[in-house]
Amino acid sequence: MKYFVLALLLLGTISVQAQSELPGLNSLDSGWNTIATDGVCSTGTAYQFFAKPSADNSNLLIFFNGGGGCWFGEACDLNSQPNIHSPFAEMDQNNPANSRGIFNFESSANPFSDYAMVFLPYCTGDVHIGGGTREYSYTNPAGTDVSITTYHEGYANTKTILEWVFEEFTTPNKVVLSGSSAGAIGSSFYSGLVAEHYTSVPVVLIADAAGGYGSPFLPNTLNAWNTATVLPDWEEYDGETNDSITFEDFYIASANHNPNLTIAQYNAAEDAVQITFTQIMGDAPSSFSLPQRLLNNYLEIESAVDEFYSYTAGGTVHMIMQAPHFYEYQVEGIRFVDWVADLLRGQEVSDVSCVNEALGCDVAPQTNID
Repeated sequence: MKYFVLALLLLGTISVQAQSELPGLNSLDSGWNTIATDGVCSTGTAYQFFAKPSADNSNLLIFFNGGGGCWFGEACDLNSQPNIHSPFAEMDQNNPANSRGIFNFESSANPFSDYAMVFLPYCTGDVHIGGGTREYSYTNPAGTDVSITTYHEGYANTKTILEWVFEEFTTPNKVVLSGSSAGAIGSSFYSGLVAEHYTSVPVVLIADAAGGYGSPFLPNTLNAWNTATVLPDWEEYDGETNDSITFEDFYIASANHNPNLTIAQYNAAEDAVQITFTQIMGDAPSSFSLPQRLLNNYLEIESAVDEFYSYTAGGTVHMIMQAPHFYEYQVEGIRFVDWVADLLRGQEVSDVSCVNEALGCDVAPQTNID
């Protein structure tokens, strides 16, 4: 109900005009700047993003936030259950100032401390790759027929922001894309488009906590979001439809289309959120093993690209890039923060995994740090 009330309060902010002019990078303050756009969230409320310049703007991070997803009426309707997506750009979890991990600029160990940053909130329920508005109908528990309009405008929102990025950051030395949970999927898709634009500089993708969605029910979500309509016109996507495309295809297509792109993933082997969403998608709890599915997905990507790196920690904790344990987790004596720093420096890294031959993790990640 609180989402519904907030939606009513914010509906007056909807813009149906052409995109207003966005502020230039040189006009921004040194900290986080909130930039309004004419984009929309799932209920039609206004969209915004955040930007933080650096001293010279030579290194750039583009971060896609997470926050669930919706692809059927009950999930997209804020008056129903399950409420499994963040529906408003103004929510606290969509503000990078409330995050830690790579957004903790007080840590001397932060490998992104000198990066300019662009942060994309998530509020469209479509992992940032929705192809347009969708009308859902369902019957609620009281027997009433319900119709709901959901604005799966993740692609349109992101396109506006990337156009601004390309105009304002003309000659970066390095570009990194990252995202957590739903944002990991979005970042894997857009990493190819960003690398295609910045062809002469290294581009790195670090996708966090979304590597286990190899579900046979995935076409239901992609059809709801009509993702096939936003695929770039690349030969790597020839013939792909909403019924055939997979999240692994985003990594494969992006990497094969762009030799300047390095791709990597982080996952926890028993990630409780990935397990829950896989079950909501339709998989019975007994029908899959997340460690096995992660391994299968890693192998699919590795078999199709020249280089792909993965770091698999133990435990059930979801996401790492925005969390304090970004600096704490280690597997096989390799701290995740150091592994990321090596990726950013262009050094060769090894695949790191707590998963043993029995597809189980020996121990939870260590949490002590000097």
